[in-house]
Amino acid sequence: MSIIRITNASVINPEVRINGASVIIEDAEIAEVLPAGTPLPDADETYDAGGALLVPGFFDIHAHGAVGYEITDDDPAAIPAVCKAKLEEGVTSYFPTTLTLGHEALAKTMERVALYCEKEEYCRVPGVHLEGPFINPSSLGAQNPAFVRKPDIEEVLQLAAIAPVSEMTFAAEMEGGAEFARQLLENGIVPSCGHSKATYAQFRDAYARGLRHLTHFCNQMSPLHHRDIGLVGAGLLHDDVRIEIICDKVHVSVPMIQLVFDRKPIESILLITDSMRASHLPDGPSSIGGLDVIVKNGEARLAKDGALAGSMLRMNQALRNVVEVTGLPVEDVIQTTSWNQAEELGLGDQFGRIEPGYAADLVLLDEADYSVKGVFVGGEKRL
Repeated sequence: MSIIRITNASVINPEVRINGASVIIEDAEIAEVLPAGTPLPDADETYDAGGALLVPGFFDIHAHGAVGYEITDDDPAAIPAVCKAKLEEGVTSYFPTTLTLGHEALAKTMERVALYCEKEEYCRVPGVHLEGPFINPSSLGAQNPAFVRKPDIEEVLQLAAIAPVSEMTFAAEMEGGAEFARQLLENGIVPSCGHSKATYAQFRDAYARGLRHLTHFCNQMSPLHHRDIGLVGAGLLHDDVRIEIICDKVHVSVPMIQLVFDRKPIESILLITDSMRASHLPDGPSSIGGLDVIVKNGEARLAKDGALAGSMLRMNQALRNVVEVTGLPVEDVIQTTSWNQAEELGLGDQFGRIEPGYAADLVLLDEADYSVKGVFVGGEKRL
């Protein structure tokens, strides 16, 4: 039995901070969290955190790529490269996110995900987030209109037979969309409304069938209006609806971040990156889903019309931004990076907390700038 000690850490859990603590890891799980001054057991390895923050490993449930790759690229190097980049952000559980593509391209992507999962040499990949192709052609964002189609549960199940599907983004107002939400839930997949012009009434139809998740809140969804509150209004009104939010101060303004964290219960907010292939790279030309992109001043926009095309955001930066914008303590915000995601995906008994019995998926962060100083996956130091 291998025993690892991480000492002199500020251990951060949802609503809990323990300065000067030590964490004991045995066989890939957290065995003990010990306050300062407690005698420590012998260990095979010891890491001195130097007072850094020790937080649960991040979940990024919505990210398309990084370091020049999209996970849908027909290249065996793509998924490992993106997973390595995600690990450098402190992401220990990554959900590769597809684009609106043809069925064959999506099936090949799922095959490459399954191949990566045989080793998982960087971060874990518990499942895939299918974003599209069942979206509203009038709310494409950076999705390719050539492959938009009607919701089809059989197509989703075919893909899920190749690699697990954890979340599915679709437009609830599409033909059969409300019933599609129920079908996804019956098959253990989180239904999420996005790239959608749904009215509030259309949202309510899907809500009645179990929809409780909105994709990249405020972006490519029906806005708040005083005669129809749309999806933005629905997300703010319904406390039990979880919302993904890209806190790069570009996709969502600072006042909107403040409003969301003031209005929504913290357990209903999920930080994501929505990162695209140019993430981790300098400004310059790029692409997403075959569409030309220009990255300038850290913003990725379609060359044809200037629409936002994913982000350059990293998960550790998202956490820092929210702490700075809201003034909330990190122990309040931290659950939006992992625990909330794990809970929604049925993994809350294994991930998202630094407590005995939980997986030793941990990240060391410099409290001054939230830079990543170390990453552990199952107790193994991978960065």
